[in-house]
Amino acid sequence: MNGSQRTAFVTGATGLLGNNLVRQLVARGWNVKALARSRERGEAQFAGMPVEVVTGDMRNVAAFAEQLRDVDVLFHTAAFFRDGFKGGRHREQMHAINVLGTRELLSHAYSAGVRRFVHTSSAAVLHGKPGQLIDQTMHRALRDAEDYPASKILSDREVMSFLEKHPDASASFVLPGWMVGPGDLGPTSAGQMVLDFVNRKLPGIPPAAFSVVDARDVAEAHIEASLNGGHGERYIAAGRSLTMAEIFALLEKVTGIPAPKRSIPVPVLYALAALQEAWHFVSRKPVLISMAGVRFMVGSRDQIRFDSSRTERELGVRFRPVEETLRDTVLWYRDNGWLRGTTDAGAKLGMAGGAL
Repeated sequence: MNGSQRTAFVTGATGLLGNNLVRQLVARGWNVKALARSRERGEAQFAGMPVEVVTGDMRNVAAFAEQLRDVDVLFHTAAFFRDGFKGGRHREQMHAINVLGTRELLSHAYSAGVRRFVHTSSAAVLHGKPGQLIDQTMHRALRDAEDYPASKILSDREVMSFLEKHPDASASFVLPGWMVGPGDLGPTSAGQMVLDFVNRKLPGIPPAAFSVVDARDVAEAHIEASLNGGHGERYIAAGRSLTMAEIFALLEKVTGIPAPKRSIPVPVLYALAALQEAWHFVSRKPVLISMAGVRFMVGSRDQIRFDSSRTERELGVRFRPVEETLRDTVLWYRDNGWLRGTTDAGAKLGMAGGAL
């Protein structure tokens, strides 16, 4: 069956990964049903594209379950994530959407006749010793996981339990690292970091490291997993491991805007997060950094080297340079009006070695 004959259903279609996945599927000739909580946002995001926008919420899968009929592959990218790093605890919402929502989605999709699934997991469900190269077999213990990784561990278990009960169904897992890329309307924590850098809102260099990957490459990994992925197999799409200082240096290179030079000590980060959490409790406004974010950064500094070689070897995915990803992300924000009103950022962007 070639691409023009296949129909995909994509949850989380207006997110960073979801919208890049939808665009690549359309480019390959797939028919696409895109789940969005807001029809207006979905139609605006995919204006002029042959995409059927389905309005729905992962907390009420039954309401859109009928739209799962005549679907060849279900790509489940939807997850409650961003607010987990924006202050406060969100365990109940994460469990309702990431765990129970996944369970209901699989059940309704199977009843509708879907037998092929690609599930978006996370590299955060894996764990290794400091400095160790982490592969898909190295599972993180649930007891050691923060709220979001814990919800993804449980979500993965829901998929595996479903497969055990339905031997005629097949699913593959894609485990992204810290995704960055064009089309980040959220914005995600990575997109907000790029915007804060350009707008000179970053006070210093946090003691953090991330496995940075282009969302477009993760989208490609999903499509290739749907075509060539093994039953119940995991494919890491984590890109390149970089410290925050290295990320800032690349942003300086592509924008011409000087990167912060001073490091932020860990105790200062915890103090800032505590103050931000208190402010969030009073104002209900998003915070620059949360306690969960600090704990994640501190805990992952020496444990974010992921081995994506299996994904490259078996799925044929190639991960582009981080510099290219950051340049394209900044350009997308500039071209879509996100950088208006900045001080000298617009001038700087035009001066960065002619790249922008």
